[in-house]
Amino acid sequence: MLVAVSASPTSRPNGRRALFKVRAAKRLRIDATECERKLWAILRGKQFAGLRFRRQQPLGPYIADFYCSAVKLVVELDGGQHSTDENVAYDAARDGWLKSQGYRVLRFSNEDFLKHRDVVIVAIGRAIGESGVPLSEPPSAVRPSLKGRVG
Repeated sequence: MLVAVSASPTSRPNGRRALFKVRAAKRLRIDATECERKLWAILRGKQFAGLRFRRQQPLGPYIADFYCSAVKLVVELDGGQHSTDENVAYDAARDGWLKSQGYRVLRFSNEDFLKHRDVVIVAIGRAIGESGVPLSEPPSAVRPSLKGRVG
C-alpha cells in the first residue's frame, strides 16, 4: 500500500472521499457476514495458493469484499439484498467499472457459498490459474488445520 507521508488524507485531492472509504472499509471488516468470515479464514495469510488477499479493499470508487493484487482478482459474496433490481443494476455498473480497470470479478451468493463452498473455492483457484501467475501450491488447497474450523 502506498502512503503519502508528507500530506494528510484530507489535504490531497479527493482526500475526504479516500478517508471516508478507508473508514467504511474498516467498518465492513468489523461487520463481516458469517460467509465473509468463513471465506476470509480460507484466503487470509497467503494460505490460498500462496497469494495475499485483502478484505474490504477500496478500489477506485468501490470497496471489494476480497481482492488479490497479484492477479487483480475481486471476489464478491452477495447477500439477499443484491437480488433487487436496483442492486442488480448497481452491481452490473460496478463490475463493468472494475473490469474496465483490468480487474477480474467473481461474484457468488452467500447461499451458494454455504451450500457449495468447494465449488466456490475451485472457481477462485481456476481464476487464479487462468491469470498466468505461477502458483506455489494447488489453488484448491486449504490448510488441514483449518478444515475443522471453516465449516
